[in-house]
Amino acid sequence: MTDLQPAGPPVILASASSARKSVLEAAGLRFQAIAAAVDEAAIKESAKEEGFTAAEAALMLAEAKARRIAARHPEALVIGCDQILTLGDRWFDKPASRAEARAHLEALRGNSHQLVTAVLCWRGGQRIWQHVATPRLTMRPVSDTFLDAYLALEGDTVTTTVGAYRLEGPGIHLFDRVEGEHAAILGLPLLPLLGFLRQHGVLLR
Repeated sequence: MTDLQPAGPPVILASASSARKSVLEAAGLRFQAIAAAVDEAAIKESAKEEGFTAAEAALMLAEAKARRIAARHPEALVIGCDQILTLGDRWFDKPASRAEARAHLEALRGNSHQLVTAVLCWRGGQRIWQHVATPRLTMRPVSDTFLDAYLALEGDTVTTTVGAYRLEGPGIHLFDRVEGEHAAILGLPLLPLLGFLRQHGVLLR
């Protein structure tokens, strides 16, 4: 599928996420993935204290990552992403342990939550495009016995995602209803991004 991506600026995904990388690879894009070292917790905490919405905070984080990588690769088109899980007014971070993951799942079960997912493109020293998707997921009222089995099956993998679940894996068993683009749930709204890349001349129209 490289014929769909003519010669143009190098594309960099400012993320270490294997899920985001897989989404772009499956779409046939040529890109490099480079993790961006930013203090996500500090940015998120500051945004919440200053009254910004989860969408605004996710965009701030995506931009911080993109700018960090673009500073070292000014010729590239850099894609920054971030995702914040919200349940009512509560924002969730990635669980630090299996015990914390269980607490997250206990809070989410029987409720609907949103995955506020931001993607932003940076090139030539400026932000050139942004988009926020808000998939909504309804978790069934799973039993404690199910949670025991699920956590044992997934192990430390539950600490690698903000919701303590992988929708592309056993985490699908947690849900009654899923609304939104699958790629956005995985952390990268793909259809809007592809549309922008076509408009920007990175992909064939």
